[in-house]
Amino acid sequence: MRPDALNPLFAEVETLDGVGPKLKKPLDKLGLTRLRDLAYHLPDRFVERRAVADLDEAGVGENVIVALTVREHRAPSGRGPFRVIAEDVKGNICTLTYFGRSSYTAKKQLPVGETRWVAGKLDQYGQMLQMVHPEHVSEAGAVPMGQVCEPIYPLSEGLTQGRVGSMVRQSLKVLPRLDEWIEPSLLAKTDWPAWIEALPAAHQGPNAPARDRLAYDELLANALALMLVRESNRRQKGTPLTGDGSLRAKLRLPFSLTGAQVRSIAEIEGDMAQAAPMLRLLQGDVGSGKTVVALSSLLIAVEAGRQGALLAPTEILARQHHETLVRMAQGTGVEIALLTGRDKGKARESVLMGLLDGSIDIVVGTHAIFQDAVAYRDLALVVIDEQHRFGVGQRLMLARKGKRTPHTLAMTATPIPRTLTLAQYGEMEVSKLDELPPGRQAIDTRVVSVDRIADVVSALSRHLEGGGQAYWVCPMVNESENDDLAAAEARFAVLKELFGDDVVLVHGQMRPEAKDAAMERFSRGEAKLLVATTVIEVGVDVPNSTLMVIEQAERFGLAQLHQLRGRVGRGSEKSVCLLLRGGALSETAKQRLALMRETQDGFRLAEEDLKLRGGGELLGTKQSGDTPFRIASLEQITKYLPMAHDDARLLIERDGGLSGPRGEAARVLLYLFERDWGVQLLRGG
Repeated sequence: MRPDALNPLFAEVETLDGVGPKLKKPLDKLGLTRLRDLAYHLPDRFVERRAVADLDEAGVGENVIVALTVREHRAPSGRGPFRVIAEDVKGNICTLTYFGRSSYTAKKQLPVGETRWVAGKLDQYGQMLQMVHPEHVSEAGAVPMGQVCEPIYPLSEGLTQGRVGSMVRQSLKVLPRLDEWIEPSLLAKTDWPAWIEALPAAHQGPNAPARDRLAYDELLANALALMLVRESNRRQKGTPLTGDGSLRAKLRLPFSLTGAQVRSIAEIEGDMAQAAPMLRLLQGDVGSGKTVVALSSLLIAVEAGRQGALLAPTEILARQHHETLVRMAQGTGVEIALLTGRDKGKARESVLMGLLDGSIDIVVGTHAIFQDAVAYRDLALVVIDEQHRFGVGQRLMLARKGKRTPHTLAMTATPIPRTLTLAQYGEMEVSKLDELPPGRQAIDTRVVSVDRIADVVSALSRHLEGGGQAYWVCPMVNESENDDLAAAEARFAVLKELFGDDVVLVHGQMRPEAKDAAMERFSRGEAKLLVATTVIEVGVDVPNSTLMVIEQAERFGLAQLHQLRGRVGRGSEKSVCLLLRGGALSETAKQRLALMRETQDGFRLAEEDLKLRGGGELLGTKQSGDTPFRIASLEQITKYLPMAHDDARLLIERDGGLSGPRGEAARVLLYLFERDWGVQLLRGG
């Protein structure tokens, strides 16, 4: 149960003054549902403003706070801006200019005849002083003269800086006094403030020690929770599995295994022979041959008289895996079934019966294979593909499906920098597939200006006429999926006019059946060109498709570009990837595209991507999906995660775990960062 001291922080935001249903929606959008979320909603940046008595003291271009009395509202004629005419104590006139729908806010905040403190950048328009969209307006009262450091918070539509600032201040008033969870010698060495001082300080101005302390807390909570998972896993009773190699000997693979595949299979076989359940991550580069490693692992379970399951994040991937495994395992006599959420009636019943009576050896499917209705005779190995799409909570849920905790092999085709591997999979052992199978041809990667799109379309036309297939990936326009979809539909319309029914469209908002049908047409070669958003990033395998066009490639991260490029180069034919770029490129975008041309090593690209995105840029889950952190920047993750990992190990191995005095404080930390599944595990284990 959550410690009582934290309950005020976990109160809903509606308990604050002035927060009603209207504000709840924009707050939800930012994930701000409780006071704790507001307290940790740290400013993006700070603006230094000077509070001045009158406009004579201020310079044009300066950020100021000044008291102004509203004289007149001027509504626009046509589509012009809404203007508020105001004056300072000396009668100097300043126009406050609002564009778009902000006029409603302006009328409400700035009633005629009233005096308000107004904060913003002072500009000049002709002979007139003006402020465009003042950042704050508040009722007149005492404002200190001189420099004021003002936090600028991330907002969503319907929120203002003033409103968010007020809610944050209210949330900081309920901070409880908590015992210290950081190792004392580390605290002395870093000179970080106590938690109760660090949070308010991080909202008051640029304060590196306070921000670092809060980032470290988050990293420590994560490292500790993952370590508790590992400890709990070691205490579970698993089933030692030893295969006799009889089924693997029957595999008739058209290729020989790489050294990395042989090494990974040996590591997995060693883990599965232990009594403690395996918890291993298989990191593969694009096209490095994860599937054959997964099949070998599943066959070890079947050789030992048990069952295996392969969990895929999407139906398309599940069907593809099923086809590949059935093809590879031909001649072994192993029964491999498919089960997804769409399977109904007799077909579904037949699979459920086969899993229960043991006539099905291996099942491939989506999360449907772990629903309550699905029971196994003796499930001993679970392989989870595209691991980053499943959280730790879902990983733990799997443990309850076998008679004993099954062995778990997680796989990802996205090479992850070493630091982030520790962040996300700190409870797992890691195997790496860092060699490509022999005969894999390098993909010819070229960067082409969008001005030459007509030439690209002509080359595409020749490619399709010659019997080839191709992908066209549409840009990520911005954070809105609707805009991404609009871009994809517009491009699809243009290409369909040129190539007719040879073109299909796939995007994330399609119904699963429609998406599957379009993918099926492309896989069978009935459609020649697949226009898509990034939903094809992982796992799509059509060897005849040897041309990839990525529009506005500069908008994508390196890891994503590498994944998309990996959709081609899967057959024996030479493949080409065209990166269409816009006109004005940032330095980072130029470096990214240059790296894509230079190398096809996913592990190197992952490390370079981390460097390029470092520099303190905070990672949102939407942008990256590769860190579970909201507060720690990439720079802080790189610097402090190894320290947090060591500190968590010390706490568990030397300081008595969560039962010693520091452990009690650490338990509170786990609840504060909602990593309390670590505590539950400790009880359950």
